[in-house]
Amino acid sequence: MNPARLREQSEKRYLAHVCQNNDGSFIIHDLDAHLRAVAALSSEYAADFGASDWGQLAGLWHDLGKYSSAFQSYIARGSGFNPEAHIEGGKGRVNHSSAGALHAIEKLGAKGRLLAYLIAGHHAGLPDWHADEHALSSLSSRLADKQHLQAISSATIPSDVLHPAITPANKPLGGEAGLALWLRMLFSCLVDGDFLDTERFMDGGKAQTRGEFSSLGTLADQLDKHMTTLTADAMPTHVNRVRAEVLRQCRERASDSPGIFSLTVPTGGGKTLSSLTFALMHGVQHSKRRIIYVIPYTSIIEQTAGVFRGIFGENVVEHHSNLDPEKESAKSRLATENWDAPVIVTTNVQFFESLFAARTSSCRKLHNIVNSIVVLDEAQLLNPELLQPILDSMNLLVQHYGLTFVLSTATQPALNSREGFGWTFRGLNGVHEIIADPDALYSDLERVTVEMPADFQARRGWEEIAAELTTHDSVLAVVNTRGDCRDLHRLMPEGTIHLSAAMCGEHRAQAILDIRRRLNERIPIRVISTQLVEAGVDIDFPVVYRALSGLDSIAQAAGRCNREGKAERGKVVVFVPPKSSPPGTLRRAEQTTVSLLSNKPSNPMARDLFTRYFEHFYVRADSLDKHGINDLLTTDAREVKIQFRTVAERFKLIDDVESKAILVWYGESQALIGRLKKDGPERWLMRKLQRYSVNMPCRVVEKLVETGEIEEIWPGVVAQAVSTLYDSEVGVTVGGALAAEQLIG
Repeated sequence: MNPARLREQSEKRYLAHVCQNNDGSFIIHDLDAHLRAVAALSSEYAADFGASDWGQLAGLWHDLGKYSSAFQSYIARGSGFNPEAHIEGGKGRVNHSSAGALHAIEKLGAKGRLLAYLIAGHHAGLPDWHADEHALSSLSSRLADKQHLQAISSATIPSDVLHPAITPANKPLGGEAGLALWLRMLFSCLVDGDFLDTERFMDGGKAQTRGEFSSLGTLADQLDKHMTTLTADAMPTHVNRVRAEVLRQCRERASDSPGIFSLTVPTGGGKTLSSLTFALMHGVQHSKRRIIYVIPYTSIIEQTAGVFRGIFGENVVEHHSNLDPEKESAKSRLATENWDAPVIVTTNVQFFESLFAARTSSCRKLHNIVNSIVVLDEAQLLNPELLQPILDSMNLLVQHYGLTFVLSTATQPALNSREGFGWTFRGLNGVHEIIADPDALYSDLERVTVEMPADFQARRGWEEIAAELTTHDSVLAVVNTRGDCRDLHRLMPEGTIHLSAAMCGEHRAQAILDIRRRLNERIPIRVISTQLVEAGVDIDFPVVYRALSGLDSIAQAAGRCNREGKAERGKVVVFVPPKSSPPGTLRRAEQTTVSLLSNKPSNPMARDLFTRYFEHFYVRADSLDKHGINDLLTTDAREVKIQFRTVAERFKLIDDVESKAILVWYGESQALIGRLKKDGPERWLMRKLQRYSVNMPCRVVEKLVETGEIEEIWPGVVAQAVSTLYDSEVGVTVGGALAAEQLIG
């Protein structure tokens, strides 16, 4: 079809999108068709939590502003098929989201304000109501500008779009406390429906590949076969017999009613695959949609995702990166994950920050967690200063959105509700333990001796620690920060392995493979690591040294010692490092340990100590809702005056420093970075690049941009630009005042 003919036809209909074929011809995406398609998708997704009518109206009205003559001229000229089109109001973008928000309020009154948040934010993200911090983008200011509704008054809009015979009857779930989460869920339905229908138009081939995944039943069969082979091949050791018993109990309890479960198993007890077995069998029994495996550190996600992919292939999506571009184009939006796979492996940061997010790219996936099983690996590592809003959201998700949570850890945090003089802790409701007798299990798997410092005030120098470590042929030393890791590693003999989050994921994975190989072949090996090695990294040293830290971290480090029970007893030495941990969570954990162990208990790893440790640890926190998240979400909730964007900015699980991901040169990454610079973000490319990123403080990133050591290669994405930035042994190297001494991991 030639451009002249297309222009003639376009005068009889309204444009939502326009794309150009390779032969130069144009294809129109009808606005009427787009609104109806998005309404159908949004309604379908929202039906999973009883909000189908709400989803349909949000979809029908989200792009009403595109009926304005200003927008139609804008898209006609912008697409290239009508370069003479006049754009009213200048050359910038045309506001096409306010009209639908205003129309929703005009039609539905107070109910319409609920939809107004979604419609007004479907591109820019959920707005704040008040103009306190975001004056230009607040919903109250946008709703005061009626010209956007007037701009579509003369358009020919189908009656069933503008005035559908629908009045949403179902109330938001969770009452006043749950309103913000309900709105975010509904927002997710709208923006994912919008993205997917746009994708279907702009890239039909990509759209056809979505949803080509196996059922949970098929995956359960695959896991069963894998576990049968694994069990048959396992040596008949005491540790393996205990692991088999843990697996048996997980299978047995999978038929229990959905809710919140704890899986309390000592390190080395086979929690990862046992918890996955419980989740899959539970999912099949109760018709759940997917498994979401949530891990505390990006540094170990690669290992878990790799194990799962070895069993389930491409049915696993690994999503943890900060690489989502901040300035989104149509292409980069379509590259954003929406968690449509049956097995998701992600991080605490990605999962929980998404529950409090405002950006469309972060919220898009939320509706896909409805009716899922979420396994929280190492649940004790949740940020205590955000613990109250986290636990409140978990209770809401279980009660209203069909989620089952599994808290999987060797050191269960004290998350039960309790009260004291003048304070109340709202914990998790009705947690059920999967293991019949955790105390007996701990006794069965006790295989190390932990030596605590004789004097918790007597600090030891790195030179002294290094000299002591070199007396052991094979030893692991775990320290608290990247700076400590670098300082101690410098003093060790050549060949000592450095392991920290200053290394990209692919680099760490290769280092861990080398560590395992040398341990299996009984080749002497010394490793200096940050605490990233403590959660889920399956390595087995005869001797482990641990810098003083939280009692849970000490227990996790002990889990890397004599893990397979090959020796009669492993040795764990806790030492007081030259300087205190950085202020904040890490230092409070250290102080809580010293306070708890000052009376010298006979067994510092006794299970009952961990309950007391976490109770004291939470009490020491300045606040369990430090940034007033719940107040911002519930203030004036009956009038629906919610500060979505401010909450998203304040809810950051990593509380010690603002950080940003840098793409580094390692392995094949330079070729991938070149592809990103040339062609922009694509879904497969951004997935691969996740393994070549390192998080650094924003202040460091800004300085490295100034010095030319990194460059912005796509809006919001920065990459290494000089060879000296990344070292093949220790990862990112920055000197002087730029050193990230306070970074943990």
